[in-house]
Amino acid sequence: MILIMKVVLSRQNFGNLSVVSLYLPSGTSGDERQAIKYQYMDRFTPYLQQRGQSGRDVIICGDINIAHKEIDLKNWRSNQKNSGFLPEEREWLTQLFATGLWYDAFRLVNQDAEQYTWWSNRGQAWAKNVGWRIDYHLISASLKDKVLASSIYKEQRFFRSCATYYRLCVIALSLLAMMAVLPADIIA
Repeated sequence: MILIMKVVLSRQNFGNLSVVSLYLPSGTSGDERQAIKYQYMDRFTPYLQQRGQSGRDVIICGDINIAHKEIDLKNWRSNQKNSGFLPEEREWLTQLFATGLWYDAFRLVNQDAEQYTWWSNRGQAWAKNVGWRIDYHLISASLKDKVLASSIYKEQRFFRSCATYYRLCVIALSLLAMMAVLPADIIA
């Protein structure tokens, strides 16, 4: 596990598959934290380039703290000047996907609106589904055609972002089983 500028990055290899867990910092507490977030994004880009060109199947799962498109948050108009939906942050993801090395696994197969992974603890945001989709499964190009379905578990609330982490385990283990790295019955 690597801790860089309060960012957690952990990678596990299973045959030709690498599963990476990532927490990208939030910049919501002020300009200093936003600057740290931008610094990390700049430092993380070469890592993504290297991993994307490695020839390995790669899944990067975690809290990116960026809602990429308007569909990825309920109140996008009022959040355009807020960390997590700033033009520079969104452009970073747009450029990442434009390389053809990385894909948003969720949006490859699910274009439904109001699919969120984070809700504020204020104003009954979870009950009203006023949220943001800031948690991702970024997949290398080699896995693009292997995503069959994607959804967010919303029947029970665990933590503010837990729906994605729950899906993370199911998705990662399902992919491992599909690739015959783990027996299929381990995910039951």
